Amino acid sequence: MMRVRFAAIGLNHGHIYGQVNCLLAAGAELVAFHAPEHDLAKIFSETYPDAKRVGDRAAILEDRSIHLVVTAAILDERAGIAIEAMRHGKDVMSDKPGMISHAQLDTIRGVQAETGRIYSVCYSEHFETRSTVKAGELVKAGAIGEVIHTVGLGPHAIHNGARPDWFFDRKRYGGILCDIGSHQCEQFLFFTGTLDAEVASATVANRGNPDRPGLQDFGDMHLRSPKATGYVRVDWFTPKGLPTWGDGRLTILGTEGYIELRKYIDIGGRPGTDHLFLVDGRGIQAIDCSNVELPYGRQLIADVLNRTETAMSQAHCFKAMELALDAQELAERGTEWAQ
Repeated sequence: MMRVRFAAIGLNHGHIYGQVNCLLAAGAELVAFHAPEHDLAKIFSETYPDAKRVGDRAAILEDRSIHLVVTAAILDERAGIAIEAMRHGKDVMSDKPGMISHAQLDTIRGVQAETGRIYSVCYSEHFETRSTVKAGELVKAGAIGEVIHTVGLGPHAIHNGARPDWFFDRKRYGGILCDIGSHQCEQFLFFTGTLDAEVASATVANRGNPDRPGLQDFGDMHLRSPKATGYVRVDWFTPKGLPTWGDGRLTILGTEGYIELRKYIDIGGRPGTDHLFLVDGRGIQAIDCSNVELPYGRQLIADVLNRTETAMSQAHCFKAMELALDAQELAERGTEWAQ
């Protein structure tokens, strides 16, 4: 079987390492990368010494032996990289959010349809999180009946001194609901099993960082579909005393039970990550997710080779970002961030 060769363009978010590692673990070969920032390139090159650094991304785009481009560039640059890659015959895996405006989304949709290339967004809070994958298996098996509601909480640590200037520029990061909230939009669609969804309400605010007026440090939204609703809260208020970057949680309510995930830490004291609790008619179970396979990388490679949509359908990928962008637009009406 042909081995998938891939390259990275844009290393500005640390998610690039998760993106690369999931492909390497599934058997793909990282051959090259492009990044203008020498500090980011140095760390990346030390981590992946077999990947060649190129000074011009055209060297990647014009290399016909490269099948896939991955990007975690500054958020407003990701759409342009993806569009250029697809027009050069490459498939794409972007960090979330894949774009920061409806105009970018419309263009990417059009180019994907025109070229027939695969455009995938790596929603890491789903695809790189074993408890989320396990919850999907349980829901699919009918463990909690029909899903009727989800609550997704995505608190993050801001680490002000370590963040680049673009992180605080609304025009560059796209807003908190577009950025972090896209994770939760994707999971709502996934667990409710529908693409027929809309944003019912949304808000954004700067509650605790007046010295950074471009930062939205809090956001929430309500989602609804014909058979389910969902609430999402995202923020940059993780306290310094929490020994990880955020206490990400997800509750999935079904007609016959519910599942709760403590993805990155159990503040009750259980060690490790990926804590999953299932409550149903028989009682309460704490399920170990440590050996759950993360199939996204394997599935995406198979899709590149077979021209299929097993990792995530294009419709699902685009709808998740559409919801996040709809929420961002709705939340900003009448605010200082309104475009």
